[in-house]
Amino acid sequence: MTVPIIDCHTHLTDAVFDADRGAVLARAAEAGVARIALVGQDPAENEAVLRLARGEPRFLAFLGLHPDRFSDRAPPDEGLCAEVIAQIRAHRAELCGVGEVGLDRWVTRDETRREAQARAFAALIGLARELDLPLNVHSRSAGRHAIGLLIENGATRVLMHAFDGKAGHALRGAEAGFLFSIPPSIVRSPQKQKLVKALPLASLALETDSPVLGPDPQARNEPANVALSIRAIAEIKGAGEDEVRRRTSENAARLFKLDG
Repeated sequence: MTVPIIDCHTHLTDAVFDADRGAVLARAAEAGVARIALVGQDPAENEAVLRLARGEPRFLAFLGLHPDRFSDRAPPDEGLCAEVIAQIRAHRAELCGVGEVGLDRWVTRDETRREAQARAFAALIGLARELDLPLNVHSRSAGRHAIGLLIENGATRVLMHAFDGKAGHALRGAEAGFLFSIPPSIVRSPQKQKLVKALPLASLALETDSPVLGPDPQARNEPANVALSIRAIAEIKGAGEDEVRRRTSENAARLFKLDG
């Protein structure tokens, strides 16, 4: 029997899916994808996540505050984190987790902005712990810093999404029980390939980050492409695709506390 697959990180609220979202979901189902995480990046997108998740039982709703809202070019908004925290509290019963949250040292280079970004991340880590929700974490060019902050703040239920850091830093997160979700871009990313080689299957999960991080950087990505992640992981680990599908799905289901 084919094990149901969990796509742990997507942006299917994106307008690029408005014309054919139903067809995208049909292709996902055909590929064996049973649950799809929708992540929010700010108050407006969080509302879109809630609306979409209410109409589709396969969706897992995550509300968050993307660290690029603290980028050097973003207008400062001191109340943004408080607004997201209020949203998460108000909708706790509808949520699978908190995300997309984290650190991004690629778009945020000003130290004052980085400090504000880290304060918001720490506050959201604390909220996730208080509400017993997993974190869906972004850490572009900040893998070591994000893992360190998570550990310092006592986070245990953590998914590191599309981790772009060194495998050695990832191992520290794996030792703390964190999962690392692997997108289809692994087929063209030596860094993702090294990451999968270094980590045990017990620390891996699947994602697509749709509509980005697909096998072709110029084409729209979608959940059905998790099959490419499964195939690549199986080849690197010398395992069968069925084993990779089962182990990664079990890992994600345990982290997200999903039934069935």
